[in-house]
Amino acid sequence: MPPAPHRGIGSDAGDNGVHIYWHRDLPPLEAEAIGEHVLEAASDHVQGCLLHHDAQWNACYENLMAHARDRLVQEVVRLGGHHAHVLKEAIEVRRSDDVDEAWLHGRFEYMLFRRGNTSRAG
Repeated sequence: MPPAPHRGIGSDAGDNGVHIYWHRDLPPLEAEAIGEHVLEAASDHVQGCLLHHDAQWNACYENLMAHARDRLVQEVVRLGGHHAHVLKEAIEVRRSDDVDEAWLHGRFEYMLFRRGNTSRAG
């Protein structure tokens, strides 16, 4: 069973004014789409195996989503946008048997938006 989609509920990313919208959460109607992008992120590595939805998997998932949010904010700023709407996410377990570590890897497809014109001609 795939993980439940992360819900940021229009997450405000702080002082830079960037907002991240996850899946069904939508950016403002006046926002102007300026391109689709893909971002990849990974959780911190943990010892042993990750069993789907055990405590260690859940901790890695939250860590992955924190890294993804941080990376999304950086990319939105770098690309000159104001909002990102995550459309798809794919998450998989990665493992290194050599060092007995595992981590989650995520691929996030998103639409980049800039603030639209909020003035209304009358």
